[in-house]
Amino acid sequence: MTRGSKAKYSSKQKRQAEHIEEGYESRGTPKKEAERRAWATVNKMTGGGKKGGSGVGKPKNKKPAQKGGKKGGRAAAARPVAERSASARKAAATRQKRKTSTTTRQKAA
Repeated sequence: MTRGSKAKYSSKQKRQAEHIEEGYESRGTPKKEAERRAWATVNKMTGGGKKGGSGVGKPKNKKPAQKGGKKGGRAAAARPVAERSASARKAAATRQKRKTSTTTRQKAA
């Protein structure tokens, strides 16, 4: 079996990796990097390929999948209030600007 082959993974693990990968891509991670991170997360959670009696039934470690949100929240909470609100104002302005440019393009089409 070639290195990187996913033949030993169950269909559930493949689905999990795909969903995790979609999440990374929606946050702007490049396709290849998102796939790499997704499989690393699945491996960490399940202990690798679980097809055909290779440890099926062992408990799953859900911590790696939950870690991302906690890390982000902790980082934001560590910033001063003024800095967070300035960032929120900037984000709102960007959303408004993009919304305006999108509607302008749609009218032109």
